[in-house]
Amino acid sequence: MKKAAPSLAKTMMNSFRNRRQRPDTMRERADLDGAITVASYNVHKCVGTDGRFDPGRIIDVIREIKPDVIALQEADQRFGERSGLLDLNRLRLETGLVPVPVVTSTKSHGWRGNLLLFRQGAIRDVHQVALPGLEPRGALVAEFDFHGRAGLRIVAAHLGLLRWARRQQADVILDILKARDQRPTILMGDFNEWRLGPGSALTRLEPIFGPLPPAIPSFPARLPVLSLDRIMGNRADMITDLTVHDSALARVASDHLPLTARLDMDKLSD
Repeated sequence: MKKAAPSLAKTMMNSFRNRRQRPDTMRERADLDGAITVASYNVHKCVGTDGRFDPGRIIDVIREIKPDVIALQEADQRFGERSGLLDLNRLRLETGLVPVPVVTSTKSHGWRGNLLLFRQGAIRDVHQVALPGLEPRGALVAEFDFHGRAGLRIVAAHLGLLRWARRQQADVILDILKARDQRPTILMGDFNEWRLGPGSALTRLEPIFGPLPPAIPSFPARLPVLSLDRIMGNRADMITDLTVHDSALARVASDHLPLTARLDMDKLSD
């Protein structure tokens, strides 16, 4: 018998349970040997929950997170010249983060709104993926070396609002990764998928990423109940301390809260 997909109410209750279990992101964390911090953040074109356009607040939230690598969604205007919305020079000076280079219009920061930033390491390769669907969605596939360690592949993506499109987009990402050499891989972004269990389009990613990690609510920012943002890895125990960055500033700067995780670099050896 076909198992029924979880209802929205059940999904929200599961999200609330995970919310209670999340660690306090405002506490000071002790540095972990051989670990880096990655994050995913839909910045909502720098428009906060108060309706104000304020790119400076987004930079302040990123500074709170102190990521080594962060994937931003909606970092460019959606239409027209798709101009970038952040002050990248200020971002570099205040956080040490610089963009992964992409080939796009001269005014855009990212690829179809996806901006991948990193603090240190060397970039081996960057691949821009146009995802199928009615909306202009995309993904960035970048390969890094950190501290002379084995290469890490990071896929930053923003999936569509339509369920059928998310399924196709997940399949494209899966096909791209299957066609490449096997290496430690992190997939993160705003996947716009509130469903859990068999009804989720993200289950299509399980051949590479295994059982999906716990769904942690990140949307809407003022009272997060839906787990639209995800960070997942293709190796067991590679991701530790997966949590939402829930600060007073983050609750107003965007309609999404950032999701953060620590990566155990010792798990990256091939």
